[in-house]
Amino acid sequence: MESKVIFVLVMVFSLALSTLAQHQTETCAVDPGHRQNCGFPGVTPSQCADKGCCFDSTVPGVPWCFHPMAVDNLPEDECSF
Repeated sequence: MESKVIFVLVMVFSLALSTLAQHQTETCAVDPGHRQNCGFPGVTPSQCADKGCCFDSTVPGVPWCFHPMAVDNLPEDECSF
């Protein structure tokens, strides 16, 4: 019986997470040249995240702590092709 309860909980959490991913309003996939600074020199990844911003230190010469970009997600039934 306990394994059935665990299975149901895993399924509920999986569905909830997939729903959140479908309605994502912001993304950290921002072109390095378009990053808007959100931090300060020496900002840590956790300090950046606390401000609600993205952190990526792999590209030199651009802000490492930057504002996420808005995502335009239309519900599937509103898309017109």
